[in-house]
Amino acid sequence: MARIVIYDSGVGGLSIYHELSQSLEQLNGHHSLVFVSDNAAHPYGTKNDVDLIDRISLVALTINKTYAPDILLIACNTASTIALQTLRSQLDCEVVGVVPAIKPAANISQTKTIGLLATPVTIKRSYTHKLINDFAKQCRIVKVGSSELVEMAEAKLAGQTIELPRLRKILQPFIECQSLDVVVLACTHFPLLREQIAHVFMDSDRSIMLVDSGEAISRRVVSLLEPSMSQQTSLDLTASFTDVMSTEASLVRYLHKLGFADIEYLKI
Repeated sequence: MARIVIYDSGVGGLSIYHELSQSLEQLNGHHSLVFVSDNAAHPYGTKNDVDLIDRISLVALTINKTYAPDILLIACNTASTIALQTLRSQLDCEVVGVVPAIKPAANISQTKTIGLLATPVTIKRSYTHKLINDFAKQCRIVKVGSSELVEMAEAKLAGQTIELPRLRKILQPFIECQSLDVVVLACTHFPLLREQIAHVFMDSDRSIMLVDSGEAISRRVVSLLEPSMSQQTSLDLTASFTDVMSTEASLVRYLHKLGFADIEYLKI
């Protein structure tokens, strides 16, 4: 049995869970999937680099001690772009990160004008600039950094209604750029708002494709799993939070709906 831990600062990593669980259900074997939210330190995108690396390392080491994962999936662009190499040097398990889907966006775009929707920290990260230089040098990149959108995604999973005019204001630079035809959702929270983002673009008479890293990361994790001789597929699901106050009723109901039977407190 493979044990996989998906780790994010909030609940955005559930977008990665959706992709990965669908892939695992097509495989034979018994897998344990743990979703860990460091909601006590959420959001990561507003913190300085030194404090953030220290926090990410502390959480990852606690996860390793508590769950002993075979694969640790860092389902957070901010954490991946700043701490991936540090975590790989600290842990014996496979560590897989999530990075902005700039390469596939550059390949898909017909106009070679791409929108990058990310947290402010990810927008300015040197790792992101390197991805652009390596894979989208020929493209014009329209950048929008938003921490507000992270909070909106969290609110949606808490059962709150998303205010589309507020969302439109965030997306306005993309709407105004007439040549733009692809937007990279460069935060795992943002695919949780895919329907609302698409609605805003449609209402603005814009045909814009939305691209994220979920499918590629899912393929990467599956490629690391050893083939199983089992004739059936089963998943054990556990969710853990570093702040007990976040296990509010609406989120608990949502997690139960997804199949998470156990919801735990991970003391950091």
